[in-house]
Amino acid sequence: METRKRVLGEEHPDTLSSVDNLVSTFLNQGRWKEAEGLGVQVMETRKRVLGEEHPSTLTSMANLASTFWNQGRWKEAEELGVQVMETRRRVVGEEHPDTLNSMNNLAFTLNSQGRDEEAILLQKKCFRLRKQVLGPQHPYTISSLGVLNEWLPENMGISV
Repeated sequence: METRKRVLGEEHPDTLSSVDNLVSTFLNQGRWKEAEGLGVQVMETRKRVLGEEHPSTLTSMANLASTFWNQGRWKEAEELGVQVMETRRRVVGEEHPDTLNSMNNLAFTLNSQGRDEEAILLQKKCFRLRKQVLGPQHPYTISSLGVLNEWLPENMGISV
């Protein structure tokens, strides 16, 4: 990252990718504050340099939403999660895998807030679309199914 900053400049897309990779590393290490600081920085720079609807900008926003989620900051995670999901839905379509990942993440955020009915409805939609787009045996489809069966009351489970 430091080499790219020096050679390419702080706002070069490759430099920003390196910063975002460091954000992911901090997330994986549970270093939330460091992830948040860099995450905000890379998101704001990408918005300015690449635009608010660029896939890399949306990835930075999704990473920041994840950082908030991991800190229990549900409202901030939800706000960014909705923005990412709606933008991806509009730009690449509802069935795009990135949109479906955003939908899945937002369902978890809703669930974390005790908004079970909304979370289940969104996860059902995510499962149905993943099954249709990715197929019933895809790991993401199976993951969505497992989440639904965990969240739904007994005897109301779903099968592939």
